[in-house]
Amino acid sequence: MSRIHHDGPLIVGGGLAGLSAALAAAPRPVLVISPAPLLQAASSAWAQGGVAAALSKDDRPALHLKDTEAAGAGLVDHHAAEVLTDDGRETVEWLASLGAPFDRDDAGEFSVSLEAAHSMARVARVGGDGAGRAILSALVASVRAAKHITVWEDARLRALIQDDSGRVRGAVIEHPGGRLVEVLAPAVVLATGGAGGLFGATTTPVALKGEGMALAWAAGADILDPEFVQFHPTAMDVGLDPMPLATEALRGEGARLIDREGRFLLGEADDADLQPRDIVARGVHSARAAGRGAFLDARTAIGDHFPDEFPAVFAACLRAGLDPRTTPIPVAAATHYHMGGVAADTEGRTSLEGLFAVGECAATGVHGANRLASNSLLEAAAFGRRTGRTAANAVAIKGPVTVGAVIDDLPDDAHAELRAAMSADCGVVRDAAGLTRLVALIDRLEAAHGASPALVAARLIAEAALARHESRGGHYRSDYPETAAVAAHTRVRRDVMRTAAA
Repeated sequence: MSRIHHDGPLIVGGGLAGLSAALAAAPRPVLVISPAPLLQAASSAWAQGGVAAALSKDDRPALHLKDTEAAGAGLVDHHAAEVLTDDGRETVEWLASLGAPFDRDDAGEFSVSLEAAHSMARVARVGGDGAGRAILSALVASVRAAKHITVWEDARLRALIQDDSGRVRGAVIEHPGGRLVEVLAPAVVLATGGAGGLFGATTTPVALKGEGMALAWAAGADILDPEFVQFHPTAMDVGLDPMPLATEALRGEGARLIDREGRFLLGEADDADLQPRDIVARGVHSARAAGRGAFLDARTAIGDHFPDEFPAVFAACLRAGLDPRTTPIPVAAATHYHMGGVAADTEGRTSLEGLFAVGECAATGVHGANRLASNSLLEAAAFGRRTGRTAANAVAIKGPVTVGAVIDDLPDDAHAELRAAMSADCGVVRDAAGLTRLVALIDRLEAAHGASPALVAARLIAEAALARHESRGGHYRSDYPETAAVAAHTRVRRDVMRTAAA
């Protein structure tokens, strides 16, 4: 392998978190690694809802904080969530200053929408349901114009580089054609996204397989609450992989969940479908398991306004041969967001010197056991900026290093087998029998193909889910349906798993 020395942060990931960090690190030189061309294969580009923040005259960060903690089911870190919600307006205004075209009202203020588990409308949107791509497009333009940023596209992280103290000193990067390069840098920032590609039913890019979390674990970093996976209740069940998303904002505007007979899935109350996502996801899952089917009916609430108000969802429906103005949308609960990940603080610092983590691959404590709708884009941008500024201050260290092992990827057929098993046995409803069966499959695949990062990530999620003998937030055990009186985190370090009261 060739080796280069980079005098600034090495940022792995080209989504909202990684690019926010890159911009904030100025004037320090930044090298961004993206496994695909910018704007492709980043979950943040697929986000429909928007950015949650206290933007209206009736709202306050303290109210946003209260809703965030309520949704997180006892595991939200108060300080981290307070930092996040206090940063809300400033973050949205920063994104707007870069060119993000947020919807505005007649007075020029940010238009805000209501989403599930928010006590009031506070989600800033773009074009109804196009926030993610529009926001990321603005950042990409700024990154392309920034003289301090170099981007390597179609390159991917394969291993971390450390010294004898455990400090992370760089990373092994693979270029197209399999060429490996060792990049030594004073700070490595993981912004590698989530783990939705480990599951058969997902709304996220299939390429996102928790590999950043897995490589951080292999290096000895702490992993926090990996069992907590959020399942979105209204993924469109139209035979596509990944599954198109029918944004929660549709229900905020009055669309209702019904079964094939037209009966309400979760009750007749106007806000029945706006409960926390774990409750709604289980309702959709149960209705489908019982043979009732699950559909999102927007005919009355949205109707003829669908193409203008929700153009992305409307286009996805038409591609599937469905007109949501006249026909309810078939939906299913699908993997959508990973609340767990590399344990990190609000500036991205992990338990390993030199290693930072931000965005969905990180677990900062702001989401707890169940992410509040549209807090993810806020966290990516707000904590991305904080992480970039902190990583920019890292000082290069000299001395010998050890290069981590580069493990072959899981073959396609084995990956497909893993995805099916993860959705079946570690999905919306879990139990000991299914999780034990899943761990045995992971053992077999690892024996046959080696401990690929995808298998390591799957094992972290499955074993933590098996060890949590309760139901809390996005983690539901049918054999342990009650919630424990004391909320406890799962903290995993290589070869060690422990729980501690929150």
